[in-house]
Amino acid sequence: MKLKQRFWKIARWFIALFFFMLICRLIYGYVATDIIASSDNAGDFFSSVANIRKNYASEKGYSKPDVDGQASFAASQKYEKTATVRTKSTAFDKDASAIKNTTKDFEGVIQYEQNTGNKGYREIHLLIGVSPEKFDSFYTAVQDIGKINSTEITKIDKTNEYRELNAKKASLEKTLLSLNELRSRSGVISDYVSLHDKILEIETKLQELGVELGNFDAENEFCSIRFSLFEGAPKKGISFLSRLKTATEWTIQYYAILAVSLVCISLSVFIILLIIDKLKILSTLTKTS
Repeated sequence: MKLKQRFWKIARWFIALFFFMLICRLIYGYVATDIIASSDNAGDFFSSVANIRKNYASEKGYSKPDVDGQASFAASQKYEKTATVRTKSTAFDKDASAIKNTTKDFEGVIQYEQNTGNKGYREIHLLIGVSPEKFDSFYTAVQDIGKINSTEITKIDKTNEYRELNAKKASLEKTLLSLNELRSRSGVISDYVSLHDKILEIETKLQELGVELGNFDAENEFCSIRFSLFEGAPKKGISFLSRLKTATEWTIQYYAILAVSLVCISLSVFIILLIIDKLKILSTLTKTS
């Protein structure tokens, strides 16, 4: 009778362990599904694309006079404002046309476009420049296209960078003026050659600065919209029976592995104890003899 009670006591522990593993696997199934769904298309495409045109805009302010009565900073703030919109669509062609039509309606400019993937898994990535006055309304309008995955807006002050570029330009222009004045003086031919090379170097730097400063010009002022559209049907929910089936299969597999491991460990311990017991008997016999 005691043996039967002991057997059922041990069996209850094993049954409880089985259901504990099953419940844990069911909970993991729900949590893991939520993590995968939240990270769908999580990668930022534009962060991996280098040399994309930067858009800058101006925000009119006021000039604060310093002690000498001169303005201590420029009357307008230069900034870079970028919105990132990531959306998924079950009607990819329709929504791809919709974003381009919306861009035309807001007089925006598609500055970069890339289409990738086969039908059913297509992607389109657009860098759109819009005037600062229409930025907010355009940003709101594009959120009606497809099903939004994520949105983000960043604004970075570029006033100091703009001033530094202008200061660098002024310094190079002074240097170029001084070098050109040296041309009129007499000297060794080798000095003229090195002087000519130096002038060309300064002129090249001025041209590069001109391109960078050109992005800040009033006629080029834009705010950026980074729009990514992914094709794909919305994921269907997993039924409880399907989750239970998967969890049961997993539990049976790993429960069997655990049970076999426990049996092997128990047998190993039992054999070790037998060996120790035998060695004790042998040592006792040796002592008595």
